[in-house]
Amino acid sequence: NMKSQTDTATGKHAGILAIEVYSPSVHIKQSMLEKHNDISAGKYTIGLGQQSIGVVCGDVEDINSICLTVVHSLLEKYSIDPNEVGRLEVGTETLVDKSKSTKTILMSLFGDNTDIEGATVVNACYGGTAALLNALDWVASDYWDGRYAIVVAADIAAYAPGSARPTSGAGAVALLIGRDAPIAFYGEKATHAADVWDFYKPDPSVEYPTVDGKLSQTCYYQALEDCYTRFAKKIEQGTAVASKEENEHVFDAQKPDYFIFHAPYNKLVQKSYGRLFLMDARRKLQRDLLGCSNADEKKELEEKEIKENVLGTWLTAPVEETYIDRGLEKTLKELSSTSFRQRLADANIVSQRIGNTYTASVFMGLASLIDIVGRRGDLEVGKNVVVFSYGSGALATMYRLHIREPNQSKFTISKMTDALNLMARLDAREELDASELDKALDARARMHTAGAPYKPQYQSFRLLSGTYYLDEIDANFVRKYKRIE
Repeated sequence: NMKSQTDTATGKHAGILAIEVYSPSVHIKQSMLEKHNDISAGKYTIGLGQQSIGVVCGDVEDINSICLTVVHSLLEKYSIDPNEVGRLEVGTETLVDKSKSTKTILMSLFGDNTDIEGATVVNACYGGTAALLNALDWVASDYWDGRYAIVVAADIAAYAPGSARPTSGAGAVALLIGRDAPIAFYGEKATHAADVWDFYKPDPSVEYPTVDGKLSQTCYYQALEDCYTRFAKKIEQGTAVASKEENEHVFDAQKPDYFIFHAPYNKLVQKSYGRLFLMDARRKLQRDLLGCSNADEKKELEEKEIKENVLGTWLTAPVEETYIDRGLEKTLKELSSTSFRQRLADANIVSQRIGNTYTASVFMGLASLIDIVGRRGDLEVGKNVVVFSYGSGALATMYRLHIREPNQSKFTISKMTDALNLMARLDAREELDASELDKALDARARMHTAGAPYKPQYQSFRLLSGTYYLDEIDANFVRKYKRIE
Protein backbone atom coordinates (compact mmCIF):
# COMPACT_ATOMS: atom_id res chain seq x y z
CA ASN A 1 0.00 0.00 0.00
CA MET A 2 2.95 2.29 0.74
CA LYS A 3 3.83 2.19 -2.97
CA SER A 4 0.37 3.25 -4.20
CA GLN A 5 0.31 6.13 -1.69
CA THR A 6 3.68 7.32 -2.96
CA ASP A 7 2.48 7.19 -6.58
CA THR A 8 -0.55 9.34 -5.77
CA ALA A 9 1.63 11.86 -3.92
CA THR A 10 4.10 11.85 -6.83
CA GLY A 11 1.41 12.69 -9.37
CA LYS A 12 0.19 15.67 -7.36
CA HIS A 13 3.63 17.12 -6.58
CA ALA A 14 2.44 18.75 -3.36
CA GLY A 15 5.08 21.05 -1.91
CA ILE A 16 6.40 24.56 -1.43
CA LEU A 17 5.33 27.19 -3.96
CA ALA A 18 6.63 30.33 -2.25
CA ILE A 19 8.44 31.47 0.88
CA GLU A 20 8.80 34.73 2.81
CA VAL A 21 10.97 35.60 5.80
CA TYR A 22 10.77 38.26 8.49
CA SER A 23 13.61 39.02 10.87
CA PRO A 24 14.23 42.21 12.86
CA SER A 25 15.77 45.20 11.05
CA VAL A 26 18.49 45.52 13.69
CA HIS A 27 21.22 43.19 14.90
CA ILE A 28 24.07 42.86 17.38
CA LYS A 29 27.41 41.33 16.41
CA GLN A 30 28.42 38.33 18.51
CA SER A 31 32.03 39.62 18.57
CA MET A 32 30.81 42.86 20.18
CA LEU A 33 28.69 40.88 22.64
CA GLU A 34 31.81 38.95 23.68
CA LYS A 35 33.53 42.26 24.51
CA HIS A 36 30.44 43.63 26.24
CA ASN A 37 30.07 40.50 28.39
CA ASP A 38 33.81 40.60 29.10
CA ILE A 39 34.49 37.05 27.99
CA SER A 40 37.23 35.63 25.79
CA ALA A 41 37.06 36.41 22.07
CA GLY A 42 35.70 33.48 20.06
CA LYS A 43 33.40 32.14 22.77
CA TYR A 44 30.26 32.95 20.72
CA THR A 45 31.74 33.36 17.23
CA ILE A 46 33.75 30.10 17.27
CA GLY A 47 32.33 28.28 20.32
CA LEU A 48 28.72 28.69 19.15
CA GLY A 49 29.61 29.34 15.51
CA GLN A 50 27.34 32.40 15.42
CA GLN A 51 27.87 35.83 13.80
CA SER A 52 25.06 38.04 15.04
CA ILE A 53 21.64 38.18 16.71
CA GLY A 54 18.55 39.69 15.12
CA VAL A 55 17.15 41.71 18.02
CA VAL A 56 13.39 41.89 18.26
CA CYS A 57 12.10 45.37 18.95
CA GLY A 58 11.68 44.99 22.73
CA ASP A 59 8.01 45.09 23.77
CA VAL A 60 6.88 46.75 20.51
CA GLU A 61 6.89 43.44 18.61
CA ASP A 62 5.34 40.20 19.80
CA ILE A 63 4.63 36.80 18.22
CA ASN A 64 1.37 38.02 16.68
CA SER A 65 2.95 41.09 15.10
CA ILE A 66 5.83 39.21 13.47
CA CYS A 67 3.38 36.62 12.06
CA LEU A 68 1.13 39.40 10.71
CA THR A 69 4.19 40.99 9.08
CA VAL A 70 5.41 37.84 7.34
CA VAL A 71 1.99 36.64 6.11
CA HIS A 72 0.96 40.07 4.82
CA SER A 73 4.29 40.28 3.00
CA LEU A 74 3.87 36.79 1.45
CA LEU A 75 0.37 37.66 0.16
CA GLU A 76 1.65 40.97 -1.21
CA LYS A 77 4.86 39.80 -2.89
CA TYR A 78 3.17 36.89 -4.67
CA SER A 79 -0.16 38.68 -5.33
CA ILE A 80 -2.19 36.02 -3.53
CA ASP A 81 -5.91 36.68 -3.30
CA PRO A 82 -6.95 35.98 0.34
CA ASN A 83 -9.94 34.01 -1.01
CA GLU A 84 -7.55 31.52 -2.63
CA VAL A 85 -6.34 30.35 0.80
CA GLY A 86 -8.16 27.40 2.42
CA ARG A 87 -5.78 26.45 5.20
CA LEU A 88 -3.59 28.49 7.52
CA GLU A 89 -1.64 26.90 10.33
CA VAL A 90 0.91 28.38 12.70
CA GLY A 91 3.74 26.61 14.53
CA THR A 92 5.16 28.51 17.50
CA GLU A 93 6.17 28.13 21.14
CA THR A 94 6.01 31.87 21.87
CA LEU A 95 2.60 32.09 23.52
CA VAL A 96 1.01 35.34 24.64
CA ASP A 97 -2.35 33.75 25.36
CA LYS A 98 -3.31 30.36 26.76
CA SER A 99 -6.47 30.19 24.66
CA LYS A 100 -6.61 32.61 21.72
CA SER A 101 -4.29 31.35 19.01
CA THR A 102 -2.04 33.38 16.74
CA LYS A 103 -3.83 31.68 13.83
CA THR A 104 -7.01 33.60 14.75
CA ILE A 105 -5.09 36.91 14.93
CA LEU A 106 -3.95 36.37 11.33
CA MET A 107 -7.56 36.13 10.12
CA SER A 108 -7.62 39.94 10.04
CA LEU A 109 -5.56 39.66 6.82
CA PHE A 110 -8.12 37.53 4.96
CA GLY A 111 -11.06 39.90 4.52
CA ASP A 112 -14.40 38.12 4.07
CA ASN A 113 -12.80 34.68 3.75
CA THR A 114 -13.67 32.90 7.01
CA ASP A 115 -13.46 29.41 5.49
CA ILE A 116 -9.86 28.68 6.47
CA GLU A 117 -8.82 25.48 8.28
CA GLY A 118 -5.90 25.02 10.67
CA ALA A 119 -4.91 26.17 14.16
CA THR A 120 -1.72 26.86 16.12
CA VAL A 121 0.51 23.84 16.83
CA VAL A 122 2.73 23.87 19.93
CA ASN A 123 5.72 21.67 20.68
CA ALA A 124 8.97 23.53 21.27
CA CYS A 125 10.81 23.98 17.94
CA TYR A 126 8.75 21.33 16.12
CA GLY A 127 5.39 23.12 15.71
CA GLY A 128 6.20 24.53 12.28
CA THR A 129 7.13 21.10 10.94
CA ALA A 130 3.91 19.61 12.30
CA ALA A 131 2.00 22.44 10.58
CA LEU A 132 3.89 21.82 7.31
CA LEU A 133 3.21 18.06 7.33
CA ASN A 134 -0.49 18.77 8.04
CA ALA A 135 -0.63 21.21 5.11
CA LEU A 136 1.11 18.79 2.73
CA ASP A 137 -1.29 16.01 3.75
CA TRP A 138 -4.26 18.32 3.12
CA VAL A 139 -3.00 19.44 -0.31
CA ALA A 140 -2.17 15.86 -1.39
CA SER A 141 -5.46 14.41 -0.13
CA ASP A 142 -8.50 13.52 -2.22
CA TYR A 143 -10.66 16.05 -0.38
CA TRP A 144 -8.39 19.02 -1.10
CA ASP A 145 -10.57 21.89 -2.37
CA GLY A 146 -8.02 23.40 -4.76
CA ARG A 147 -6.98 26.33 -2.56
CA TYR A 148 -3.56 27.15 -1.14
CA ALA A 149 -2.34 26.35 2.36
CA ILE A 150 -0.11 28.76 4.28
CA VAL A 151 2.24 27.52 6.99
CA VAL A 152 3.72 30.03 9.43
CA ALA A 153 6.65 29.17 11.69
CA ALA A 154 7.71 31.95 14.04
CA ASP A 155 9.29 32.51 17.43
CA ILE A 156 11.05 34.98 19.66
CA ALA A 157 13.85 33.08 21.40
CA ALA A 158 14.66 34.91 24.61
CA TYR A 159 16.90 33.66 27.42
CA ALA A 160 17.51 34.82 30.96
CA PRO A 161 20.73 36.79 31.54
CA GLY A 162 23.66 34.36 31.54
CA SER A 163 25.47 31.93 29.25
CA ALA A 164 22.40 31.06 27.12
CA ARG A 165 21.38 34.64 26.29
CA PRO A 166 23.75 34.85 23.27
CA THR A 167 21.70 32.07 21.64
CA SER A 168 18.62 34.32 21.50
CA GLY A 169 17.08 35.30 18.19
CA ALA A 170 13.80 36.13 16.45
CA GLY A 171 12.17 35.47 13.12
CA ALA A 172 9.20 34.25 11.14
CA VAL A 173 8.81 32.28 7.93
CA ALA A 174 5.63 31.88 5.85
CA LEU A 175 5.36 29.10 3.26
CA LEU A 176 2.77 28.82 0.51
CA ILE A 177 1.82 25.19 -0.07
CA GLY A 178 0.07 23.72 -3.12
CA ARG A 179 0.31 21.23 -5.98
CA ASP A 180 2.69 21.25 -8.97
CA ALA A 181 5.35 22.76 -6.68
CA PRO A 182 8.96 23.52 -7.63
CA ILE A 183 9.99 22.04 -4.25
CA ALA A 184 7.99 18.84 -3.88
CA PHE A 185 7.43 16.36 -1.04
CA TYR A 186 6.68 12.70 -1.78
CA GLY A 187 6.02 11.37 1.70
CA GLU A 188 9.60 10.26 2.45
CA LYS A 189 9.99 10.81 6.19
CA ALA A 190 10.88 9.26 9.54
CA THR A 191 9.81 10.52 12.97
CA HIS A 192 11.07 10.26 16.55
CA ALA A 193 8.82 10.94 19.55
CA ALA A 194 9.98 10.56 23.15
CA ASP A 195 9.28 11.80 26.67
CA VAL A 196 12.30 13.84 27.82
CA TRP A 197 12.71 16.99 29.92
CA ASP A 198 15.51 18.77 28.07
CA PHE A 199 13.92 22.18 27.45
CA TYR A 200 10.50 23.37 28.63
CA LYS A 201 8.63 26.49 29.79
CA PRO A 202 6.80 25.66 33.00
CA ASP A 203 6.94 29.11 34.64
CA PRO A 204 4.30 31.54 33.33
CA SER A 205 5.87 34.47 35.19
CA VAL A 206 8.83 34.55 32.75
CA GLU A 207 9.30 34.24 29.01
CA TYR A 208 12.42 32.12 29.50
CA PRO A 209 12.78 28.34 29.23
CA THR A 210 14.11 25.88 31.77
CA VAL A 211 16.99 24.14 30.00
CA ASP A 212 19.25 21.18 30.70
CA GLY A 213 21.97 21.99 28.14
CA LYS A 214 23.86 18.68 28.25
CA LEU A 215 20.68 16.60 28.11
CA SER A 216 19.36 18.78 25.29
CA GLN A 217 22.37 17.99 23.08
CA THR A 218 22.09 14.26 23.84
CA CYS A 219 18.35 14.28 23.06
CA TYR A 220 19.06 16.07 19.77
CA TYR A 221 21.66 13.41 18.87
CA GLN A 222 19.34 10.56 19.84
CA ALA A 223 16.47 11.98 17.81
CA LEU A 224 18.79 12.53 14.83
CA GLU A 225 20.11 8.96 14.98
CA ASP A 226 16.67 7.44 15.37
CA CYS A 227 15.27 9.44 12.43
CA TYR A 228 18.35 9.01 10.25
CA THR A 229 18.62 5.24 10.72
CA ARG A 230 14.95 4.72 9.92
CA PHE A 231 14.94 7.27 7.10
CA ALA A 232 17.99 5.63 5.46
CA LYS A 233 16.33 2.23 5.71
CA LYS A 234 13.15 3.55 4.05
CA ILE A 235 15.10 5.17 1.22
CA GLU A 236 17.19 2.01 0.72
CA GLN A 237 14.10 -0.21 0.62
CA GLY A 238 12.56 2.15 -1.89
CA THR A 239 15.56 1.99 -4.25
CA ALA A 240 16.90 -1.53 -3.63
CA VAL A 241 14.65 -3.16 -6.21
CA ALA A 242 15.83 -1.05 -9.12
CA SER A 243 19.52 -1.46 -8.40
CA LYS A 244 21.85 -4.36 -9.13
CA GLU A 245 24.96 -2.71 -7.69
CA GLU A 246 25.56 -3.45 -4.02
CA ASN A 247 26.49 0.12 -3.03
CA GLU A 248 24.12 1.94 -5.34
CA HIS A 249 21.21 1.74 -2.95
CA VAL A 250 23.10 2.27 0.30
CA PHE A 251 21.98 5.63 1.63
CA ASP A 252 24.60 7.69 3.47
CA ALA A 253 25.40 11.26 4.58
CA GLN A 254 26.95 12.10 1.21
CA LYS A 255 24.03 10.97 -0.98
CA PRO A 256 21.70 13.99 -0.60
CA ASP A 257 22.65 17.17 -2.46
CA TYR A 258 21.85 19.34 0.57
CA PHE A 259 20.90 19.01 4.23
CA ILE A 260 19.06 21.43 6.49
CA PHE A 261 19.23 20.90 10.26
CA HIS A 262 17.36 22.59 13.06
CA ALA A 263 19.95 25.15 14.15
CA PRO A 264 19.92 26.46 17.75
CA TYR A 265 23.54 27.46 17.01
CA ASN A 266 25.80 26.54 14.11
CA LYS A 267 28.31 24.50 16.13
CA LEU A 268 25.61 21.97 17.05
CA VAL A 269 24.76 21.51 13.37
CA GLN A 270 28.43 20.85 12.51
CA LYS A 271 28.76 18.28 15.29
CA SER A 272 25.45 16.62 14.40
CA TYR A 273 26.28 16.24 10.73
CA GLY A 274 29.58 14.63 11.76
CA ARG A 275 27.62 12.07 13.76
CA LEU A 276 25.94 10.84 10.57
CA PHE A 277 29.40 9.65 9.46
CA LEU A 278 29.63 7.60 12.66
CA MET A 279 26.14 6.18 12.01
CA ASP A 280 27.09 5.31 8.42
CA ALA A 281 30.25 3.47 9.54
CA ARG A 282 28.34 1.57 12.24
CA ARG A 283 25.61 0.65 9.75
CA LYS A 284 28.22 -0.56 7.26
CA LEU A 285 29.80 -2.82 9.89
CA GLN A 286 26.38 -4.31 10.73
CA ARG A 287 25.67 -4.92 7.01
CA ASP A 288 29.08 -6.61 6.54
CA LEU A 289 28.50 -8.82 9.59
CA LEU A 290 25.26 -10.11 8.05
CA GLY A 291 27.41 -11.77 5.39
CA CYS A 292 29.31 -13.85 7.97
CA SER A 293 28.30 -17.47 8.45
CA ASN A 294 29.56 -18.02 12.03
CA ALA A 295 30.70 -16.25 15.22
CA ASP A 296 34.43 -16.65 14.50
CA GLU A 297 34.07 -15.10 11.08
CA LYS A 298 32.12 -12.21 12.64
CA LYS A 299 34.75 -11.62 15.32
CA GLU A 300 37.53 -11.65 12.72
CA LEU A 301 35.71 -9.21 10.43
CA GLU A 302 34.85 -6.91 13.33
CA GLU A 303 38.48 -6.77 14.48
CA LYS A 304 39.64 -6.15 10.90
CA GLU A 305 37.24 -3.22 10.39
CA ILE A 306 38.06 -1.69 13.78
CA LYS A 307 41.74 -1.84 12.88
CA GLU A 308 41.34 -0.41 9.39
CA ASN A 309 38.73 2.28 10.12
CA VAL A 310 39.83 5.65 11.51
CA LEU A 311 36.86 5.40 13.93
CA GLY A 312 38.29 2.23 15.50
CA THR A 313 36.48 1.01 18.63
CA TRP A 314 33.83 3.74 18.23
CA LEU A 315 32.29 1.42 15.64
CA THR A 316 31.22 -0.98 18.39
CA ALA A 317 31.13 1.17 21.55
CA PRO A 318 27.70 1.56 23.23
CA VAL A 319 26.20 4.56 21.43
CA GLU A 320 25.56 6.56 24.63
CA GLU A 321 29.32 6.52 25.32
CA THR A 322 29.90 8.37 22.04
CA TYR A 323 27.84 11.47 22.94
CA ILE A 324 30.41 13.37 24.97
CA ASP A 325 33.70 12.15 23.56
CA ARG A 326 35.88 15.09 22.48
CA GLY A 327 38.33 12.86 20.60
CA LEU A 328 35.51 11.35 18.57
CA GLU A 329 34.04 14.81 17.90
CA LYS A 330 37.37 15.94 16.45
CA THR A 331 37.70 12.85 14.23
CA LEU A 332 34.13 13.20 12.95
CA LYS A 333 34.70 16.87 12.20
CA GLU A 334 37.73 15.96 10.07
CA LEU A 335 35.79 13.22 8.27
CA SER A 336 32.77 15.40 7.53
CA SER A 337 34.14 18.92 7.05
CA THR A 338 34.43 18.91 3.24
CA SER A 339 30.95 17.45 2.83
CA PHE A 340 29.61 19.83 5.49
CA ARG A 341 30.84 22.84 3.50
CA GLN A 342 29.29 21.44 0.34
CA ARG A 343 25.95 20.26 1.75
CA LEU A 344 25.15 22.35 4.83
CA ALA A 345 27.13 25.60 5.00
CA ASP A 346 24.81 27.64 2.74
CA ALA A 347 21.68 26.58 4.61
CA ASN A 348 23.21 27.72 7.91
CA ILE A 349 24.13 31.27 6.98
CA VAL A 350 20.80 32.92 7.83
CA SER A 351 20.64 31.28 11.28
CA GLN A 352 24.24 32.31 11.94
CA ARG A 353 23.25 35.88 11.24
CA ILE A 354 19.94 36.10 13.14
CA GLY A 355 20.25 33.51 15.91
CA ASN A 356 17.86 30.80 17.05
CA THR A 357 14.31 31.11 15.76
CA TYR A 358 12.93 27.88 17.29
CA THR A 359 10.10 26.64 14.99
CA ALA A 360 11.29 28.87 12.13
CA SER A 361 14.88 27.58 12.27
CA VAL A 362 14.67 24.82 9.61
CA PHE A 363 12.63 27.10 7.34
CA MET A 364 15.24 29.83 7.73
CA GLY A 365 17.62 27.11 6.55
CA LEU A 366 15.45 26.48 3.51
CA ALA A 367 15.21 30.22 2.77
CA SER A 368 18.98 30.51 3.14
CA LEU A 369 19.48 27.66 0.66
CA ILE A 370 16.99 29.09 -1.85
CA ASP A 371 18.50 32.57 -1.58
CA ILE A 372 22.18 31.59 -1.82
CA VAL A 373 22.26 28.35 -3.81
CA GLY A 374 19.21 29.32 -5.90
CA ARG A 375 20.81 32.65 -6.82
CA ARG A 376 23.96 30.82 -7.96
CA GLY A 377 21.73 28.68 -10.19
CA ASP A 378 22.76 25.50 -8.37
CA LEU A 379 19.36 24.50 -6.98
CA GLU A 380 18.69 22.60 -10.19
CA VAL A 381 15.90 20.25 -11.20
CA GLY A 382 16.58 16.74 -9.89
CA LYS A 383 18.45 17.85 -6.76
CA ASN A 384 17.16 16.90 -3.33
CA VAL A 385 17.29 18.35 0.17
CA VAL A 386 17.05 16.34 3.39
CA VAL A 387 15.60 18.28 6.32
CA PHE A 388 15.95 17.39 10.01
CA SER A 389 13.59 19.18 12.37
CA TYR A 390 13.89 18.79 16.16
CA GLY A 391 11.74 20.10 18.99
CA SER A 392 12.55 19.46 22.64
CA GLY A 393 10.35 17.26 24.74
CA ALA A 394 10.90 15.63 22.18
CA LEU A 395 9.55 15.37 18.63
CA ALA A 396 11.66 15.19 15.48
CA THR A 397 11.19 14.37 11.79
CA MET A 398 13.60 13.86 8.92
CA TYR A 399 12.10 14.33 5.46
CA ARG A 400 13.20 14.83 1.87
CA LEU A 401 12.29 17.57 -0.62
CA HIS A 402 12.82 17.36 -4.40
CA ILE A 403 13.56 20.19 -6.81
CA ARG A 404 11.45 19.83 -9.97
CA GLU A 405 10.31 21.77 -13.02
CA PRO A 406 6.69 22.79 -12.40
CA ASN A 407 4.16 23.01 -15.26
CA GLN A 408 3.00 26.43 -14.06
CA SER A 409 5.27 29.49 -14.18
CA LYS A 410 3.81 31.56 -11.33
CA PHE A 411 5.86 29.81 -8.63
CA THR A 412 9.50 28.95 -9.38
CA ILE A 413 12.85 28.86 -7.56
CA SER A 414 13.99 32.04 -9.32
CA LYS A 415 10.80 33.86 -8.28
CA MET A 416 11.55 32.81 -4.69
CA THR A 417 15.14 34.10 -4.79
CA ASP A 418 13.96 37.42 -6.26
CA ALA A 419 11.20 37.85 -3.69
CA LEU A 420 13.39 36.81 -0.75
CA ASN A 421 16.42 38.98 -1.56
CA LEU A 422 17.55 37.74 1.84
CA MET A 423 21.30 38.39 1.95
CA ALA A 424 20.76 41.98 0.80
CA ARG A 425 18.10 42.46 3.50
CA LEU A 426 20.41 41.09 6.20
CA ASP A 427 23.29 43.25 4.95
CA ALA A 428 21.09 46.34 5.20
CA ARG A 429 20.27 45.85 8.89
CA GLU A 430 21.36 48.48 11.40
CA GLU A 431 23.95 47.33 13.91
CA LEU A 432 23.16 48.15 17.54
CA ASP A 433 25.44 48.44 20.52
CA ALA A 434 25.74 45.14 22.42
CA SER A 435 24.04 46.67 25.48
CA GLU A 436 20.79 46.84 23.47
CA LEU A 437 20.22 43.08 23.77
CA ASP A 438 19.64 43.37 27.52
CA LYS A 439 17.56 46.53 27.05
CA ALA A 440 15.28 44.87 24.50
CA LEU A 441 14.87 41.70 26.57
CA ASP A 442 14.36 43.70 29.79
CA ALA A 443 11.55 45.63 28.08
CA ARG A 444 9.94 42.30 27.17
CA ALA A 445 10.37 40.99 30.72
CA ARG A 446 8.64 44.11 32.13
CA MET A 447 5.71 43.72 29.74
CA HIS A 448 5.41 40.06 30.72
CA THR A 449 4.37 40.96 34.26
CA ALA A 450 2.94 44.46 33.74
CA GLY A 451 -0.70 43.46 33.48
CA ALA A 452 -3.21 45.62 31.58
CA PRO A 453 -3.66 48.22 30.21
CA TYR A 454 -0.15 48.46 28.75
CA LYS A 455 1.55 50.72 26.22
CA PRO A 456 4.85 49.46 24.73
CA GLN A 457 7.88 51.56 25.71
CA TYR A 458 10.75 50.45 23.45
CA GLN A 459 11.88 52.43 20.36
CA SER A 460 9.56 51.60 17.47
CA PHE A 461 11.28 54.06 15.11
CA ARG A 462 13.62 51.25 14.06
CA LEU A 463 10.82 49.30 12.39
CA LEU A 464 10.75 49.25 8.58
CA SER A 465 7.67 49.93 6.48
CA GLY A 466 5.35 46.94 6.20
CA THR A 467 6.12 45.86 9.78
CA TYR A 468 3.30 45.29 12.24
CA TYR A 469 3.75 46.34 15.85
CA LEU A 470 1.86 46.11 19.13
CA ASP A 471 0.18 49.48 19.65
CA GLU A 472 -1.39 48.71 23.02
CA ILE A 473 -2.92 46.12 25.31
CA ASP A 474 -6.23 47.49 26.57
CA ALA A 475 -7.78 47.09 30.02
CA ASN A 476 -9.36 43.77 28.94
CA PHE A 477 -5.98 42.42 27.73
CA VAL A 478 -7.04 42.84 24.08
CA ARG A 479 -3.93 43.35 21.93
CA LYS A 480 -4.15 45.99 19.20
CA TYR A 481 -1.79 46.09 16.22
CA LYS A 482 -0.79 48.67 13.64
CA ARG A 483 1.31 48.48 10.48
CA ILE A 484 4.02 50.92 9.52
CA GLU A 485 3.09 52.21 6.07
